[in-house]
Amino acid sequence: LVIALLAAFACAGPLTATQYKSHYYDIVSGDVALTEDLAEQMYGDFLVTFDKTDSGSFDRYEVFRSNLESMIAHNKDKSNTWRRGINKFSDMTEEEFFEHYNIHAMADQTCSATASPKITYEGDIPDEVDWRKRPMPHNVPVVTEVKDQGHCGSCWTFSTTGAMESHYALMTGKYALLSEQQLVDCAQDFDNHGCSGGLPSHAFEYIRYNGIAFESRYPYHAQDEECHYDEQYNKFATVKESFNLTKGDEQQLTETIANNGPVSVAFQVVNGFKDYESGVYTSDVCKNGETDVNHAVLAVGYGTEDGLEHYI
Repeated sequence: LVIALLAAFACAGPLTATQYKSHYYDIVSGDVALTEDLAEQMYGDFLVTFDKTDSGSFDRYEVFRSNLESMIAHNKDKSNTWRRGINKFSDMTEEEFFEHYNIHAMADQTCSATASPKITYEGDIPDEVDWRKRPMPHNVPVVTEVKDQGHCGSCWTFSTTGAMESHYALMTGKYALLSEQQLVDCAQDFDNHGCSGGLPSHAFEYIRYNGIAFESRYPYHAQDEECHYDEQYNKFATVKESFNLTKGDEQQLTETIANNGPVSVAFQVVNGFKDYESGVYTSDVCKNGETDVNHAVLAVGYGTEDGLEHYI
């Protein structure tokens, strides 16, 4: 039986990430028992698929195996609303993942953003909105592609540029990618700290006074560097005014997404989040206080899935 199972899961060649997930879906779901041989085979394919280098340390395999067993237990519990799966972080401990993105190394900051006067919108809003799917002239996307911040605590810059790129597309019908590296290098006077953290509200203020360059003019390197922004030569876009939502007001957030477009938001990354694959992510651990949130992202929609209201 073990031989038959191994034959069934043997790969003819290197797998893409999508093929890997599909190939081992039943094992990660807990529908097929995980044996030591299968775990070793999955790890070997994982190294190839995700272009990993294994120094031969048995400990690294053990981390992968432990993470895999945790995923299987989670996915077998039908009370969970989201699925965990294999990705490029699956050979990392939670501590290594947090260190990789400097999540625990954020500099102390005081958020200067205060709630703007609340806007009252007329009429009802749709039950669901997804700006990723909103049709635009010439197939210009409202939401630009997902980017990778790398080994740098710069999520705040991607949340900022993502919001600006979306609203630039909505305003002009044109596509643009803006420079995260400029914010990493140049926005310190606005209480931002490069790869050690920052706040989108502060980044918008920096851009309001200085402007921001195309990503192609000031490319991302995922590290702190000396600022070399030349406003006269590089300036492409600016912020006329930013709008701050009332803390914890989900109705205001929902209405703003529906009526205006994607919104820069922050939440708390906790253990297990690195394994997210699908479904509506929920947690009874994460908090939303000013000192709790540790990751800035872009809210691009909202809706309901299996009776659960959620943001995208």
